[in-house]
Amino acid sequence: MKFVEITQPGGPEVLNIVEGERPTIDRHEVLIKVQAAGVNRPDILQRQGKYPMPKGLTPIPGLEVSGIVEEIGADVTEFKVGDAVCALTNGGGYAEFCAVPAAQTLPIPKGISFEEAAAIPETFFTVWANLFQIGKAKPNESVLIHGGASGIGTTAIALGKEFGLNVFATVGDDNKVEELKHSATVINYKKEDFEEKINALTEGEGVDIILDIVGASYFNKNMNLLKKEGRLVIIGFMGGNLVDNFDITHMMVKRITVTGSTMRGRNLEEKREIAEQLKEKVWPALQKGRCKPIIYATYPLEEIAKAHECLDTGSHIGKVVITLS
Repeated sequence: MKFVEITQPGGPEVLNIVEGERPTIDRHEVLIKVQAAGVNRPDILQRQGKYPMPKGLTPIPGLEVSGIVEEIGADVTEFKVGDAVCALTNGGGYAEFCAVPAAQTLPIPKGISFEEAAAIPETFFTVWANLFQIGKAKPNESVLIHGGASGIGTTAIALGKEFGLNVFATVGDDNKVEELKHSATVINYKKEDFEEKINALTEGEGVDIILDIVGASYFNKNMNLLKKEGRLVIIGFMGGNLVDNFDITHMMVKRITVTGSTMRGRNLEEKREIAEQLKEKVWPALQKGRCKPIIYATYPLEEIAKAHECLDTGSHIGKVVITLS
């Protein structure tokens, strides 16, 4: 099969297409003939040498795929050969075939294309786990989503709206404000201080939850904006990972919960639980045409470097996908 190899840490130019053996599957896995694969920020970090795959897993990048089940393991009962599926991988998505645990695999919702399906698993698993499981979001609560135009951000906006949250989001230019303003209250952080703006909009009350991909540089503003019993859920540190000059009494007085997680560090059973909840609670909305991922651009596998360049620029709104058929 053809697959993408990272020859050394660096820019998009280190991504090469090579040929090798198809992956073998174990008893609880399925082999997927890949039709499309999502491109995500962890892939960029892996390419740069900042986020290597854990020992024992494939070095091939790619955390989500869609395609057709080619083969099933001996213990797999929920899928059969020929099923159209999407999956959260443990790596290996940038390839013509990918072995994935059946527990991390889901049927493609009716009316969803392979390209759209490939843009679902990584961000939907991440947002569901962090906003709804860890963040305990409830209808009528308010949430601030940083990086609102990213794959994670657009997914969080869509799911927040679907489940009755009052959604605020930050983005970096006016085009992104225009694109997303119908689904959320969107703030261009380069033109307005998001803390001041949200305080004005909420009459000083702030928000219940913040889903943050930025990290340290936003930490103090985030803490100022949270209500009593507020929850700050950190899932990235594009703005640094070390916080300066924070007074912890502020957190204590408001009884704020600060937490974070990565998807890569979760075990199989944790991912299985997320998959089951998505199928029960989110798949019906997808089948009705709601919460569909925003696809910014698609590229053939042969143009994987261009796909990474697109993500590197930060100009995208939603997801970038590569196609293999």
